[in-house]
Amino acid sequence: MKSITECSIGCEGIIVRIKAKEPVKGRLFSLGLSKGSELKVLDHTLAKQTWEVESDGTKIALREEEAASIFIEPKGCEA
Repeated sequence: MKSITECSIGCEGIIVRIKAKEPVKGRLFSLGLSKGSELKVLDHTLAKQTWEVESDGTKIALREEEAASIFIEPKGCEA
């Protein structure tokens, strides 16, 4: 299990935990990011302040704080 910020571009996995407080947790849930959802890391900025992910066909841009609060069980990426 590792956070999105620890993953490389192209990494895929299943969301196993979202460790965030409200209102961030509510925002992530409203975007379709919840436990059990599939997620793929598409890209990030050079400074790794913004992360682009895809979940259930929807592309989502996350701030570093939000991305760090989402933990996935990686598959199809480097450990």
